[in-house]
Amino acid sequence: MNATQEKLKVQLEQAIVAAFGADFAGVDPILVSASNPKFGDYQANVALSLSKKLGLQPRAIAGAIALKLDVSEICEPPEIAGPGFINLKLKTAYLEAQLNKIQADPRLGVPAAKTPKREIVDFSSPNIAKEMHVGHLRSTIIGDSIARILEFQGHDVLRLNHIGDWGTQFGMLIAYLREVYPDALTTANALDIGDLVSFYRKAKQRFDTDAAFQETARQEVVRLQAGAEDTLHAWKLLCEQSRQEFQVIYELLDINLTERGESFYNPLLSGVVEDLEKSGLLVENQGAKCVFLEGFTNREGEPLPLIVQKSDGGYNYATTDLASLRYRIQQDQAKRIIYVTDAGQGNHFAQFFQVARKAGWIPDDVELVHVPFGLVLGEDGKKLKTRSGDTVRLRDLLDEAIARAHANLKTRLQEEERQETEEFINEVARVVGISAVKYADLSQNRTSNYIFSYDKMLDFKGNTAPYMLYAYARIQGISRKGDINFKELGNNAVLLEHETELALAKYLLQLDEVISSVEQDLLPNRLCEYLYELSKKFNQFYDRNQGVQVLEAEEPQRTSRLVLCDLTARTLKLGLELLGIEVLERM
Repeated sequence: MNATQEKLKVQLEQAIVAAFGADFAGVDPILVSASNPKFGDYQANVALSLSKKLGLQPRAIAGAIALKLDVSEICEPPEIAGPGFINLKLKTAYLEAQLNKIQADPRLGVPAAKTPKREIVDFSSPNIAKEMHVGHLRSTIIGDSIARILEFQGHDVLRLNHIGDWGTQFGMLIAYLREVYPDALTTANALDIGDLVSFYRKAKQRFDTDAAFQETARQEVVRLQAGAEDTLHAWKLLCEQSRQEFQVIYELLDINLTERGESFYNPLLSGVVEDLEKSGLLVENQGAKCVFLEGFTNREGEPLPLIVQKSDGGYNYATTDLASLRYRIQQDQAKRIIYVTDAGQGNHFAQFFQVARKAGWIPDDVELVHVPFGLVLGEDGKKLKTRSGDTVRLRDLLDEAIARAHANLKTRLQEEERQETEEFINEVARVVGISAVKYADLSQNRTSNYIFSYDKMLDFKGNTAPYMLYAYARIQGISRKGDINFKELGNNAVLLEHETELALAKYLLQLDEVISSVEQDLLPNRLCEYLYELSKKFNQFYDRNQGVQVLEAEEPQRTSRLVLCDLTARTLKLGLELLGIEVLERM
């Protein structure tokens, strides 16, 4: 109810001026949602902050403001409580009118951004010749949800996959490829690396134990950087093989990305060094070219340098990140650049952001945001690993979630003595399994670590995807049972007569506030919390009507309750879609 809160804020500001004069124009009325519903819906706390300036008791100030406050179209008469809080309770007729208004709105009353911007979300970012593992889970899921919310708000979003497709490791991989698959360099479609992780390990083992192979690998790096045709061909083969493996995961997770790897920025790296040199920021230190940073020191307490060109003339991640940042500002014209990576990279981002600002590369209207996230832990509280101690492959994790959802569904169908097709079972298992993994991650505050538990995330009780999906499917069941077409219910039908209806109505009208907050703070767990509370309020409304079923109620209550059901389902569907989660009509 952003619009409602904004209206009330304006009215309170006018009342403050009317009560105490033009000197108080622009004073913040400190309007917040009421902490306890029994006191109303909103609470203005401005009286306490004005007490000293006016030399009056807060209750007297609150009373004077309330006398000048005209909110009769929206609220019941204001009430003064405690030391001077102004409590405001929304009128039932106003709530009914708002619900009737959003019924015909596909955006459910959520306004698009007033000033849409070009925004970049940099997320996922796996490395070539390495499989995606559990460490890529959070960046991929959180980044996708943030991108979906920004797109819904009308921003021009570029979803970038900054993959690791360049660097010295490719010399080792290309040299090994020449030995093991020489035909691949001359014959189309001859490459079948199979398990990329195994291929990488074998190449690394060869590199670590064979001095002659090490030298060959170094020569391949030189050839790659020089653009030798056969070496570039081998590099492209490795990249394409990895890309195919990544795409399997992205399709399973319904993730869309524009790939722009480190190699894209390689031609721009020398320009970064040249421009830093011209700006006087570059210092040579032990043969390397560096920029010394403010607020960062080594163990000896000396200023810490950010190396942009190594003593051997090579570049590193910071150089590439500076080049990509400049490109995104100058060429992509981005106004907000969001990097979704683990919290351990926080210093890296703070450092290269600082260098870019010192160099004058960040215009005043461009915002740089690092979106950090914590670790995925096993149920033992340690970093999630396989039983053998290896990193968990992301594909294995997702397949396991689907398999467990499949087994749970089969058990439930037996208990309910229901017969369903194998196609239905497989589809529900896929949606529930993937949704459970996504929601379990997104429902956590991203800055915290969280414990990965299949049992908890697949539970139909509590703040889980299955609970949310079931609430949606339950409403669709009402539609099927009553042969109701929700689209034909008509407007101006909502009548709020019971506490559970009022509670549900007020929560339905908070969607715009929640999406607005996530758009700014980039914390998808706030949307998860909202959807969970909405589901609970719907279930309370639904359970209360079990005595007089929604479908069996007399008119006009029947249509009103059906509208509430429909608005709840549409809100759940929209919210879940913004989290990257599909809904199910039946479960």
